[in-house]
Amino acid sequence: MSPDERPEHHLVDPDRVRAVQDHILSDDDAEQLATRFQMLADPIRLRTVYALLEAGELSVGDLAVVVDSSESATSHRLRQLRLAGLVRSRKEGRTVYYRVADTHIRLLLDVAVEHYLHDHEDRR
Repeated sequence: MSPDERPEHHLVDPDRVRAVQDHILSDDDAEQLATRFQMLADPIRLRTVYALLEAGELSVGDLAVVVDSSESATSHRLRQLRLAGLVRSRKEGRTVYYRVADTHIRLLLDVAVEHYLHDHEDRR
């Protein structure tokens, strides 16, 4: 339904409303993006992604040591991150290695951390 067809809304700037509607994320894209952010909302999953960003690639066992977690829990978190499209895996013999799916994740997290640290400079 277009903005003009909604009688309960009095639009001040219908052209701007239409322009925004033409460029806003679709419901499906917003859902997919929100799912990825939810994956990063867990502190240990976030630390896991950061460890992979720093290392480039780590085995499940090595990553478990880095994030101070069991291999089983780390493997479960990595599976969630993989299904969300945030990490990729490869198998070499019986060892599974993980890496961050793409460089955009680093950009996103670097900006978020910079923003967080800027807002919390007095706590450091």
